[in-house]
Amino acid sequence: MKAITANSYGGPEVLTYSEQPDPKLAPDSVLIRVKAAGVNPVDWKIVAGGLDGIMHIHFPLIPGWDVAGVVEAVGLDATEYAVGDEVIGYVRKDEVQHGTFAELVAAPVRTLARKPDALSWHQAAGLPLAGLTAYQCLKRARVKAGDVVLVHAAAGGVGSLAVQIAVAEGARVIGTASERNHEFLRSLDAEPVTYGDGLADRVRALVPEGIDVALDFVGGGAVEVSQELLKDRSRVVSVADTEVRAKGGHMVWVRPDAADLAALGILADAGKLTVSVDTVLPLREAAEAFRLNMAGRTRGKIILEA
Repeated sequence: MKAITANSYGGPEVLTYSEQPDPKLAPDSVLIRVKAAGVNPVDWKIVAGGLDGIMHIHFPLIPGWDVAGVVEAVGLDATEYAVGDEVIGYVRKDEVQHGTFAELVAAPVRTLARKPDALSWHQAAGLPLAGLTAYQCLKRARVKAGDVVLVHAAAGGVGSLAVQIAVAEGARVIGTASERNHEFLRSLDAEPVTYGDGLADRVRALVPEGIDVALDFVGGGAVEVSQELLKDRSRVVSVADTEVRAKGGHMVWVRPDAADLAALGILADAGKLTVSVDTVLPLREAAEAFRLNMAGRTRGKIILEA
């Protein structure tokens, strides 16, 4: 198969488009013919060596955790799927080497769900990691109908999905974003506020009584600002501030979860959740996809097409 590989830590320049052995198929896994793979910041951080302290990473490394594709073969005990099934997955394994930036990927069934009919292949490939992050943060915060939820970086890949899921749950959502993204947030039924100095005052102007939940997808003091506004200071969840637990909140490191992923698919097929795609590139241009993602100026997902 063709795949993107790195033979050492480094920037986008270490990525090559090369021929690699087809994956071996474990009993609890299925072999997926990849249609598209989503690009996330964690992908280039892994290649740069940023997760070396917490994960076993092996070379040659095929990056990528998000995938959408068609089941081509099933393992000896992978009874959940059949050849020809369309699936999506957050294919994070215990050790990092055989990722999704390839023509074929072997994925444990615990990382998969059926592809939502309402999403294109490109949209479906952008859903798993970002969607699960948003969904699991909202679960951790125990969001319910009637809650006022503040979403930091609400126009981003994770934030825009969190907005939609919270709205679907019946929450009122306030989202921080630059002014150029305010209309986008309104289209998702969120109330936009500009981030930066004075954010707490701008939020108080909308909800003088305070907020119920805050989701931090940006770091940089968002937890502290949130706790100024929260009725219950513990209902802040962060993916970016490693000190949030010491501050009384919650940290989320997204987990593969087939049931959660299926729930996202149900929301998508009900018309309550969609994925914004900014750029689609062929698999061989993964280095350029990394550069675009590192620049942080795209609003929707960056997708590699296998």
